[in-house]
Amino acid sequence: MITISTSHGDIVVELFEETAPISCENFRQYATDGFFADTIFHRVIPNFMIQGGGMTADMSQKETRDSIKNEADNGEKNLRGTLAMARTQVVDSASSQFFINLSDNDFLNHGPRDYGYAVFGKVTDGMDIVDKIAAVATGNQGGHQDVPVEAVTINSVSVAD
Repeated sequence: MITISTSHGDIVVELFEETAPISCENFRQYATDGFFADTIFHRVIPNFMIQGGGMTADMSQKETRDSIKNEADNGEKNLRGTLAMARTQVVDSASSQFFINLSDNDFLNHGPRDYGYAVFGKVTDGMDIVDKIAAVATGNQGGHQDVPVEAVTINSVSVAD
């Protein structure tokens, strides 16, 4: 189990070790290294998703390890409460950033339109916290849109075996 401790409360996550082993190991390593401490949820779009895991409160991007292979073809779906790896237009470009789906986002699944976004876990406790984060006021900051006006900080991400 993983606990994402935020300025709004704790979010408990179960990782999909069997279907997304590369993404899970990557996420667990960033958590173990303390990488997520003092990062923020920098992109919040109601009824879509909240994204974090790579930017600091001043919208600086933290230096990451190499990108990982995209596991979007693992059969998991981008359903409400699932976690997926964020990436650029490049299929295998995910590193530390992840998002939590606020709705069933079928268009993010692996398919003929797009390779998709790899789902690697789900929220098992704390969806009320996710929804609280989804409701914060947002604006533009540092060339980014949908940024919370008041930073939503990830204090830590802890791993319990």
